[in-house]
Amino acid sequence: MAPKKNRCEHLRTFEPKNRKITKAYECEECVKTGDSWVHLRTCQDCGITLCCDSSPNRHASKHGADYGHAVITSAEPNEGWAWCYEHNTFLRF
Repeated sequence: MAPKKNRCEHLRTFEPKNRKITKAYECEECVKTGDSWVHLRTCQDCGITLCCDSSPNRHASKHGADYGHAVITSAEPNEGWAWCYEHNTFLRF
């Protein structure tokens, strides 16, 4: 993927990766509390899969803020995009 001038520093040379292999399609934190989620996002720094901002607990964005992990990707089937929390920047791939 070639660098793009209009993208933030995190997404200019972004290459998607899902480092953590999960056995189930679930938000790890919602499972612990018995809550539900709407969509799932995967942190591109550590690979954890958590719920989106449309979900009641917003675990993915809380994780990003707490750990300084700026970029997530959609964990939804057939979706190829990334979001940078720090710069509010979107990238479709």
